[in-house]
Amino acid sequence: MNKYTTEQLHKALSHFFGYNDFRHTQLAIIQNVLDGNDTLAIMPTGGGKSICFQLPAMLLPGITIVVSPLIALMKDQVDALLANGIQAAFLNSSQSAEEQQRVIKEAQNGQIKLLYIAPERIPTNSSLFFDFLRALQPSLFAIDEAHCISSWGHDFRPEYLKLAVLKKEFPAVPVIALTASADAVTQKDIAERLALRDHKLFLSSFNRPNIHYHVVPKKNALGHIIDYIKKHKDDCGIVYALSRASTEEITGKLHEHGIRAAYYHAGMDNTERSRVQEAFQKDECRVIVATIAFGMGIDKSNVRYVIHHDVSKNIEGYYQETGRAGRDGLKSDAILFYSYGDIMKLRRFAQVDDNPQQSAISLRKLQLMQEYAENEGCRRQYLMQYFGEQFPAYCGSCDYCLSSLEEKDATMDAQKLLSAVVRTGERFGAHYLVDFLRGSASEKINPAHKELKTYGIGKNLKKEEWLWMAQQLLNGKYLRKTDDQYATLQMTDKGWKILRGEAQLKLVLKKPEQQSAIQKEPDYDQTLFEQLKAIRLQFANAENVPAYAIVADNALAELATFLPRSFDDMKQISGFGDYKVGKYGGRFLDAISKYVAANNVESRMHFKKAKSVRKEKTGKPATGSTMDITLNMLNDGMNMADIASERGLALSTIESHLAAFVAAGDLDIAKVVSPEKLRTILDTVKITGQYTASKPIKDLLSDDYSYGEIRMVLEYYKRLQR
Repeated sequence: MNKYTTEQLHKALSHFFGYNDFRHTQLAIIQNVLDGNDTLAIMPTGGGKSICFQLPAMLLPGITIVVSPLIALMKDQVDALLANGIQAAFLNSSQSAEEQQRVIKEAQNGQIKLLYIAPERIPTNSSLFFDFLRALQPSLFAIDEAHCISSWGHDFRPEYLKLAVLKKEFPAVPVIALTASADAVTQKDIAERLALRDHKLFLSSFNRPNIHYHVVPKKNALGHIIDYIKKHKDDCGIVYALSRASTEEITGKLHEHGIRAAYYHAGMDNTERSRVQEAFQKDECRVIVATIAFGMGIDKSNVRYVIHHDVSKNIEGYYQETGRAGRDGLKSDAILFYSYGDIMKLRRFAQVDDNPQQSAISLRKLQLMQEYAENEGCRRQYLMQYFGEQFPAYCGSCDYCLSSLEEKDATMDAQKLLSAVVRTGERFGAHYLVDFLRGSASEKINPAHKELKTYGIGKNLKKEEWLWMAQQLLNGKYLRKTDDQYATLQMTDKGWKILRGEAQLKLVLKKPEQQSAIQKEPDYDQTLFEQLKAIRLQFANAENVPAYAIVADNALAELATFLPRSFDDMKQISGFGDYKVGKYGGRFLDAISKYVAANNVESRMHFKKAKSVRKEKTGKPATGSTMDITLNMLNDGMNMADIASERGLALSTIESHLAAFVAAGDLDIAKVVSPEKLRTILDTVKITGQYTASKPIKDLLSDDYSYGEIRMVLEYYKRLQR
């Protein structure tokens, strides 16, 4: 089924999305989808999951149906696609009946390549709905946030259970399910509940190297958060809190310190939540304080930090929440304020009535989250190993690895703690033992234990230091923790050797973070970068979309670094596809030209590795390809409309096929474009100076001129220039 070579797929990626290379397992996933196979793709947040179905959608005939859980997520992705010149739309409850009918009509007329719908819109049995889908002749179903279908996942949504009906009603249409976080059990559950057939699993690296992980003791957390935000006043960020009341309280404190912030939680009405989210998307409000109700639909590329005022319920949720930072690949921070008290609160929430199995799963996941926060080792290594991926013990970008370390003989303190475990009968958890060692007068301490010689011998250390010691003894296998509800500490053979003085215990202690944790200065002029951001904002306001939907921060950083001077130069910048170069390139180039002249500097494009996919090819498409069939039918005397009808393809697809042959010199332009139209389009090209994108030219012509005709003339014009 897949007629596209790797080179053609690279060229399509560059043309539609402006990217040089595929990331992670994108290429293999796309090839599998184009081969007509069911696919389960596990890819890190910000790793480029959307490309895995959006690019196939542009190459497959007909329409792609995307199931997405949140209205905001649909709108974000549709805005981004439209900014790339790709026909996309959504159907959801935010639209009026008239708007929905317009979208339905456009879909029926073949004017939409990607249609986003909510899972609630898919009934388990409705002949009318499935007749509508069948009439659209879908080529692909994409299920985004697929972990929502699994009760083993961290964000189960019952409405997702209905989605297996898609495979039942459309057995020949491939399905791609995508998620950022799913362990092995959840992966298996997703495949079974979606009724995937002989699917292929693609598991990408979970590592997000640009995110710097920090775990901080929860002392004066709000003060630290205020200081951090003030130091990053031009950045966008998210602060997560456990309760609705906390989000409002924290937001109020931020306001008192002159920080413009807004809160977001499930107790707000839909209108207010939409207003807050839109303000954040458009950078009108740079700080959101939210419960976990905020996030799954966030595809904002320039979030520079995610702060957890409270601990997450599980590592999957924490990983996905931190992954909302740095989607543009630039350095970003994930900061967690940790206290054992938060763990105790969450233990109560983890209990599921009349479902002991689900309760046990939730409690186990919470315990692993606690271990992450208390772990004395590389944060990134712990996260990667949680998802089954091996990683070295040093990443250079977490609070542990950025600290200077010193070794300490901790044998005597360890013996005190181990003795406390033995003397109390190996029947208590770390917090009771620490209170016992520090001589707590609490009534919780068994009166008989207060008579023991070990009682109160640990006043030399603070409570947090003893808890840290207990965690190190667990990490080193000197103690073990039971799996029952009370998680008591018990001795191991290694622990007995320490207690008897047969071995010593050396622990590595962490000093405060080094200066290297501070982000280095960028390689570009910050003034120019801000000018480019201002131009981007003008485009965004004119089109009523978020600024990052026009182009991401990392693309602007590349512009400010390499200083392109022409449209061809700009095509080498990541994120600038042909459509965006034509639509937005002129304004950006003007600003760069003025900067270059004013500062007497030269373009640095010679330092930029060229996009290999940009090289113009003079050879025609591979023999026997779907394009050859189109050309043969044209040579047999059929017109383009009849070819499209005969082959069941969109007219725009047929025009794209023929444009490739015009570019290769294997098709006379006169066969597909009349002399009058050819002359008019060429005149417009010369007036605009634009020969890479169709949209600026189409805007100056009447409706009698199709995008396909313009593309073919552009290919003809470029061939004349060689």
